[in-house]
Amino acid sequence: MRISRWIAVGVAAVVALDRVVLRVEVVGDSMKPTLWPGDRVLAVRWVRVRVGDLVVVRDPRDRERLLVKRVAALSAGGVAVEGDNPGASTDSRTLGAVPRPAIVGRVIHQYAASAGAPR
Repeated sequence: MRISRWIAVGVAAVVALDRVVLRVEVVGDSMKPTLWPGDRVLAVRWVRVRVGDLVVVRDPRDRERLLVKRVAALSAGGVAVEGDNPGASTDSRTLGAVPRPAIVGRVIHQYAASAGAPR
């Protein structure tokens, strides 16, 4: 295989991976002590979620904004999500259950920790 063909295959693989894996930076204190502001996580799209999973969800008030939350409950009416720090979290306790299509992906890995996070 010629080098140009390998480059094309590599670019196609990166584009495909980018459609499956989402990189998200944590903003705010809602997931402390599990995740801190500035932490970065990888989430996989199109996977089933279970109670206890960390997920990336579209904010129902602003669909451009992504939130990292924990699945608290699953029902036919949607997914209840909560932050690990209830006092600092806007979640299903305020917003109600989010529709399943609002779940963008399940967090599978933290790949960078913020400098200020105690570890």
